[in-house]
Amino acid sequence: MYPFILKYKDREFIYIIPFVLISVHVRLRYFFYLLSSDRGLPQSEDSQWYIDYAYALMTNLKIGLHMNDLMYIGYNVLLTLLLALFHDPVTVVFIQAVAAGLGVILVYLIARMLFNRTTAILASFFYCYYSWGITLWSMYILSESFFINLLLLCVFFLLKYLQSKKRLYQVLFIVSSLYMLVFRPTGIVSLAFILIYVVINLHRDIIFNFVKKHRLSIGACFIAIAAACIYMFTSDTFRPLVDSMQFNAKKVLYNIYANGWIYDKATPHDHYFKPDYTINIMNSLILSFLINNWDHVLILYGKRAIAFLGKWVWETNVSSLRGILGLAEHLVPTMLFAVGTVAAIVNKIFRKTSIIWLLVLAVFIFCIVFFIDALYRYKAPAIPFIGIAVAYGADSMLRGLMFIAKKYAGKLLWKKKKYSL
Repeated sequence: MYPFILKYKDREFIYIIPFVLISVHVRLRYFFYLLSSDRGLPQSEDSQWYIDYAYALMTNLKIGLHMNDLMYIGYNVLLTLLLALFHDPVTVVFIQAVAAGLGVILVYLIARMLFNRTTAILASFFYCYYSWGITLWSMYILSESFFINLLLLCVFFLLKYLQSKKRLYQVLFIVSSLYMLVFRPTGIVSLAFILIYVVINLHRDIIFNFVKKHRLSIGACFIAIAAACIYMFTSDTFRPLVDSMQFNAKKVLYNIYANGWIYDKATPHDHYFKPDYTINIMNSLILSFLINNWDHVLILYGKRAIAFLGKWVWETNVSSLRGILGLAEHLVPTMLFAVGTVAAIVNKIFRKTSIIWLLVLAVFIFCIVFFIDALYRYKAPAIPFIGIAVAYGADSMLRGLMFIAKKYAGKLLWKKKKYSL
């Protein structure tokens, strides 16, 4: 048995397989529990919209020019293909649950490449047992579940390319990045922060030489993008897209910002104020509202930043022992996240591993600028990366405690030998 352990102890699949079985079991157990219950699988207005749109796309084979048509085209087409193949939304949810379970493979491999095996094991454990948001949203016909896997896949391909320089991983990263751009709006923000990671991890000479070598192509791309944007905003062809984007911006400003909502509905913790609706800056409704109400907007952002930690920040009652223990339990992941951040900086690996924090920051900014929905649906893409950072914090604390224990144990042994009779 011992030679067998020595032979396979460095094989990653030995550690991955148990977590895959656990992770898939956790998701499918909840799936079959809901399926066998009286209420069945959960539904939402957004879920029904996606399903109706997919069936309409199958019938008409026509994609509209509204915001939800174009900015979710990646997910809409994927859902349409799945429903065309399996004819049943329940089967699609089953596939989502399995995919969410298999996501632990990518979590393990990403953590292993960036940190070490202990961090990878802890991150996989947290993904299996402490990622309720991923389990919950994999039960809905929504873009969140597949998007989380797509984001993890994109990061994995990037890290493999930077590690091996193989063209295959470069191509896969580019393809997954382009798909993420059109999968949902969060993909645009996420890709922007991934590109920041790429830039800060490349030497200046490499960037300069690349720009110098491909300056004509880069210039042509910028001109093409600028021309496309000008055409989009001036042509009647894309008028539905522009109008729908403006309409959604007004909804966010007047229904959420103006009411001082932290979430997508009213709560006792909101910041109520009398907004100034004057449009006096560059004839822009958005800029005018944000600048004229800047003090209240900053307070609202501050409350959302606190709310990003979880609903427990409002609901914890510290007047009882049970409440204090509950607060301590909720604060542990936050503390470990902070420890992991400091440890990465102290150990001089923050630059290499910064993609973890950058993607958490991308989701954080998205939630702060728009809103955090009451069920924390928009926070879900950050969960795997928060788990990896927390795992590294736990690993760093364990190593620190072991170092202290060994140090003082050595001193005690030295004193025992010195004074023994």
